[in-house]
Amino acid sequence: MAIFGRVLTAMATPFDPGGAVHWTEVARLARHLIDNGSDGIVVAGTTGESPTLSDEEKIRLFRAVKEAVGGRAKVVAGTGTYDTKHSIHLSQEAERAGADGLLLVNPYYNRPSQDGLYAHFRAIAESVRLPCMLYNIPGRTGVNCAPETIGRLSEIPNIVAVKEATGNLDQASDIRRRTKDDFLIYSGDDSLTLPILSVGGTGVVSVASHLAGRDIQEMVRSYERGDVRKALALHLRLLPLFKVLFITSNPVPLKAALNMSGFAVGIPRLPLVEATPKEKEQIQAVLKEIAAAPV
Repeated sequence: MAIFGRVLTAMATPFDPGGAVHWTEVARLARHLIDNGSDGIVVAGTTGESPTLSDEEKIRLFRAVKEAVGGRAKVVAGTGTYDTKHSIHLSQEAERAGADGLLLVNPYYNRPSQDGLYAHFRAIAESVRLPCMLYNIPGRTGVNCAPETIGRLSEIPNIVAVKEATGNLDQASDIRRRTKDDFLIYSGDDSLTLPILSVGGTGVVSVASHLAGRDIQEMVRSYERGDVRKALALHLRLLPLFKVLFITSNPVPLKAALNMSGFAVGIPRLPLVEATPKEKEQIQAVLKEIAAAPV
């Protein structure tokens, strides 16, 4: 199995009614994810509302999730920011907190050049011993880490993977062409997991695995076994879920779905707001459809 596994869940951060981190529910949700198909958990990523978490909350989350899952799963800490020095600090704290790896998003807002991206990621990777996963999501950061740059970064010993969330299969293919076979490519979009597997991908950093982790794991395993028909059937069954979880900004729909499913994750912190009644109706309808649909 790949160093991080096939299916990693980008975990939501539960909040209590007052908006503080709900620590009991953090542990409960983490254990549920590992019991239901996830090989690992990404903590304090986009889905975890990283922009509104303090450094202290992030570091405690890294420690809390690791304590909850123990050695049963990999815990990947989201430590990338738009400030290299700050990213290094968070990365070193994550290492001390027991994280198994790091997720390093493209610097956002300041839009560095490709040389700037290379220098930023290299500096972070060289400051720790942990394996690092790049997170390429230009739709949120305003900058694309080009395949050529990812190829250069893959030569740094502990930069071992990329979460590819450009939505561009040509780019995923080009990354595969420019990297060694042991460099891991994860889909950053649930709906593109199966296509990315077909061009040399490893698995997915998933949002939908909060709700369908076993099926997503089986989809990836079926593809690996050569049972493409079953993998496709699972992909098509889950497609409405993949889509409804992004009818508005992530993790707004996910938190609504989790609350409907018996998890007290609360509502997002501002500037994100709770799903509207109409959005909740759409989400509830898809949850019922997925529960009733045969594979």
